[in-house]
Amino acid sequence: QVQLVESGGGLVQPGGSLRLSCVASGFTFRRYSMRWYRQAPGKERELVATITTFSYSTSYADSVKGRFTISRDNAKNTLYLQMNSLKPEDTAVYYCKAGDFDYWGQGTQVTVSI
Repeated sequence: QVQLVESGGGLVQPGGSLRLSCVASGFTFRRYSMRWYRQAPGKERELVATITTFSYSTSYADSVKGRFTISRDNAKNTLYLQMNSLKPEDTAVYYCKAGDFDYWGQGTQVTVSI
């Protein structure tokens, strides 16, 4: 069965950086586009970034464009999100999602605060 395990979150000051990871199993990772989502308290889950198979293309929400970078290592079945110049409004639980699978991992908490 599909499993996605997110990690790398934490508490960081504004302007800081974090690198999130998502280790996938239970499906052929390289065949699927992957996405990062986030959900802040009291808000709906929103799409942050998408990467196609073999990293052919990426796309980003306007709110993170130029600050976040999505990448993948198909040999390690791992998805990444490099987050730079973090802002308090980036505080949320971050989730990865595989293709159209209806599965969500536990997420990883990112808190940006002084």
